[in-house]
Amino acid sequence: MARALPRPHRDDLWIAVGGLLGGVLLWALGVRPRLPSDSTVLWAAPWAPLLPLAVTAACEPLRRVRPRTGLLLGTAALALDTVTLGSIVTLVLYTDLVYAAVLYGTPAAARRIPWIAGMLTVLSGVVPAALLRDPQGLLIGVGVGVVALAPASTGALVRNHRDAAEAARLRADQTALLAEMDRTHAVATERTRVARELHDMIANHLSAIAIHSTAALSLDDPKTSEQALTVIRENSVAGLDEMRRLIGILRDGSGDRRPMASPTLDGLAALAEGFRAGGLDVRLDAGHGQVPAPVGLAVYRIVQESLTNALKHAADGPVLVGLRQDGDSLSVRVTSPYRPGDRPRAPGSGAGLTGMRERAALLGGRFEAGAEDGAWCVRAELPLTGGDPA
Repeated sequence: MARALPRPHRDDLWIAVGGLLGGVLLWALGVRPRLPSDSTVLWAAPWAPLLPLAVTAACEPLRRVRPRTGLLLGTAALALDTVTLGSIVTLVLYTDLVYAAVLYGTPAAARRIPWIAGMLTVLSGVVPAALLRDPQGLLIGVGVGVVALAPASTGALVRNHRDAAEAARLRADQTALLAEMDRTHAVATERTRVARELHDMIANHLSAIAIHSTAALSLDDPKTSEQALTVIRENSVAGLDEMRRLIGILRDGSGDRRPMASPTLDGLAALAEGFRAGGLDVRLDAGHGQVPAPVGLAVYRIVQESLTNALKHAADGPVLVGLRQDGDSLSVRVTSPYRPGDRPRAPGSGAGLTGMRERAALLGGRFEAGAEDGAWCVRAELPLTGGDPA
């Protein structure tokens, strides 16, 4: 199926109409570049210049949609015009066709046309001068240069500027796209970090509240209910305080004007004591030296989440927490009693394991969690490289 010819640009139609009317007007006024007595005039009929004028004007609507076709037809019309009395408008329209062929044509045409025009300019000046042995023969080359080389060079210059502007625009668009991708990635990373911190800071308090509130409601023992309510109050106050500080930091970076110290390995004893108060038999064996602050925070959060999961899911029995420093790495292992099929004492979302795995990955460490010899074991190994000692 043949492709439909694109519609000519409206400005090109106006150029064609204006050129045709202008050429007819000059022809009617008798303005002609050559006389009937000139040796180059082979067709001296007065109306003959109108034919190449009409063909050249008809090529103008093709200057954008079919520039090469327009230039070829215009060249044939110009050759015909040279053997008639001629028309200045035909020459002017032809220069526009050369300019348009370079500007709107293919990249190959944009490279070849100026080169061909330059060669024709040189040859048309040197050859007549050599054959006639008259320096005035160089004027023919000047005329060809004005008609062909000058518009071709102008078209090439304009096209280069246009291509440079387009390349700059594309680079700007790419830069804007990369900036938007970086911004989106930064937002996603920050949201993940905030979600991880929020989960690790609040989940253990809410889990303790849920478990002990269930105990307070199910047991008809005033002493047990009082102990459960005490744990509930302590965890709710601590959770509210941490939540208030986090919200303050997210809102304006001020929090409640108190510095929010990051947990360290020195706080593991207090953390274990808090879980013991909640009814979990935690046994801590921490052997370590000075570690970078990021590693200390990651280990603290991993132990905190592991104990929270043990509080919700573990069977009766001791929960063992062990830390060992071996050269340039620190390993942590949390083991809790495990019976498949037991229902959790508090609901969970599964985000805890994801958060622990992310913390280990961010530091270039390893993380594993699963059933092992009738127990649930959480293992992490973190490198002690980078960061300041805590």
